[in-house]
Amino acid sequence: MPGTRTRTLTSALPLALAVVGTLATAIPAAQAAPDRAGAHHSRTSQCRGQGVDASARIRYHSDVVIKAPLSTVWKLQTDVERWPSWQQPVLTAERLDTGRLGKGSRFRWTTPAPATPTTPATTLEITSTVRQLQRGACVLWSGPAVGQGLRIDEGVHLWTFTEVKGGVRVHTEETWTGAQVEADVPTATAALGAGLEAWLHDLKNTAEHRRK
Repeated sequence: MPGTRTRTLTSALPLALAVVGTLATAIPAAQAAPDRAGAHHSRTSQCRGQGVDASARIRYHSDVVIKAPLSTVWKLQTDVERWPSWQQPVLTAERLDTGRLGKGSRFRWTTPAPATPTTPATTLEITSTVRQLQRGACVLWSGPAVGQGLRIDEGVHLWTFTEVKGGVRVHTEETWTGAQVEADVPTATAALGAGLEAWLHDLKNTAEHRRK
């Protein structure tokens, strides 16, 4: 029924938007769709034998080539406490342990969730645990995202980094699970995709600017 469909959309969309915060704003047209040159990654990408949730209904993957040294790109992506300095939607980010980021490392970060007709404005807190990491090559983390009235049971996020002519190909893919986001898979998937495209866009812009 139309009324039921409306309630489903308004309950699922806030959670999806909460995860990406304001990530889905003003992405240049060139970044609006995934780089299909790396589409094969969706079936094969792993980090030390582990990848995203193969059974998840909500998933997205994309690639970008960054014209910067691998060391620059890797440092930006894995220095999680500095994420707020180049990703506007990341409000805070903190390590929950010490030392270099590695398997078992944990970090907590927050992003805003805008008010909607059915939910108040809130902040989503995401606690991530690194499941696998190979320096300069890949990192895989996962964990729940929780806010007032908003929840993703588990997000699993994979990044791989491959040196290519002129720079680094960065591949990312992520899956979400949880009843609230699965209430509207297309809406949640679209929001997840917008967030990952914007993350790649910010990573590319920041890395290429630092190279200069």
